[in-house]
Amino acid sequence: MGTIDGLPPLREVIRTHDLVAKRQLGQNFLLDLNLTAKIARSAGDLSGCDVLEVGPGPGGLTRGLLAEGARRVLAVEKDARCLPALHEIAAAYPGRLEVLLGDALEVDALAHLTPPIKVVANLPYNVGTELLIRWLSPPVWPPYWSSLTLMFQKEVAERIVAKPKGDHYGRLALLAQWRCNAAIVMTLPPEAFTPAPKVHSAVVHLTALPEPRFPCDFGMLQRITAMAFNQRRKMLRSSLKGMGPGIEALLESVGIPPTARAEEISLELFCALARAVHAA
Repeated sequence: MGTIDGLPPLREVIRTHDLVAKRQLGQNFLLDLNLTAKIARSAGDLSGCDVLEVGPGPGGLTRGLLAEGARRVLAVEKDARCLPALHEIAAAYPGRLEVLLGDALEVDALAHLTPPIKVVANLPYNVGTELLIRWLSPPVWPPYWSSLTLMFQKEVAERIVAKPKGDHYGRLALLAQWRCNAAIVMTLPPEAFTPAPKVHSAVVHLTALPEPRFPCDFGMLQRITAMAFNQRRKMLRSSLKGMGPGIEALLESVGIPPTARAEEISLELFCALARAVHAA
């Protein structure tokens, strides 16, 4: 697909502005505007929403979001080389695209956005998981965003949606599914990107729940799951012994066999354990 908006094809944009992807910035550009429009559509109706995009690069997904009707897009880009290409897009969509030069880990995006807000991004590989954890663990819930539609390495995406007893099940799955509905909505092969990464990629769509799926203290849940999964091959009575001498009794009180391992325990039971430990 060459164009969706009268702007040049992305390969031409990259040539014009000499935008060679930089490995140190985790850049892999998605150049097929059919695919970027499909990712935008997977975020749902954008017409009444502000959209936060991190790492727009030459603007392929940015153009998809705007063409699919996003009310306004805030694009946070760390690489100053991309600014001329993004400013061309802003000129084609007057008043609907704001570009911020900066590190997404440091920028206060909310100061530039008006609810309802969705986050849609082909995240740079080197900061993707850290950004997700920040979005999932704000001081107040529900968060400022209603949904996250994010591209990750496929293995990371599988960790987000994993279920107990699976190889990918761990703390990331528990955190994501405690507060969101999460599903993989698209997978992409390496050759969809320039340069082609060594791994497949996947788009995960997360919708914020009004409140966590099961009640418990967030800090306690974090502490228990960190201890449990840092030694995931050990029985819980061993990996959680640092919680205190009564941990076996607390495990049994919520229906968890002390000989079970972390990967066998559901989110509901981890939350029950967090409540029991907090009360004790």
